[in-house]
Amino acid sequence: MTPAINAAKKAGIRYDILEYQHDPDAPSYGEEAANVLNLPTAQVFKTLLVSLSGHKSSLAVAVLPVSHQLSLKAIAKALGAKKADMADPKVAERTTGYIVGGISPIGQKKALPTVIDQSATAFTAIYCSAGRRGLEIGLAANDLAALTRGIFAEITAQ
Repeated sequence: MTPAINAAKKAGIRYDILEYQHDPDAPSYGEEAANVLNLPTAQVFKTLLVSLSGHKSSLAVAVLPVSHQLSLKAIAKALGAKKADMADPKVAERTTGYIVGGISPIGQKKALPTVIDQSATAFTAIYCSAGRRGLEIGLAANDLAALTRGIFAEITAQ
């Protein structure tokens, strides 16, 4: 059990756990999950941490489809920050309690502002890391938002 699975279980939401053998040589963790689990890349979401300036929180979480790039300008705007940059991977690991490639938006050590890409609402279930490489959790986008106290916004680069 990971903190993400424990949080979902404690909240009493419906979720599925999908597990696969992670290939350490895979160039993209999210795309690997989509391919191995035979899921559309638009339905598998990655978790990225950004550092913010001009915001009460120095870090925030972006959850977006693995098939897209994050728009730093869009996430800054969604959070009312002046600017957003990608967070240092070591800071991301230390802050969330997860390792890169297995960072879940759920059950992080520290609650951070979270923005989920609006496209998530088009699916009955989306998939994101369940807290380690090779482990995905499938759940409703609204349940993910409730678990993370997240908001929805368009945060992908066009």
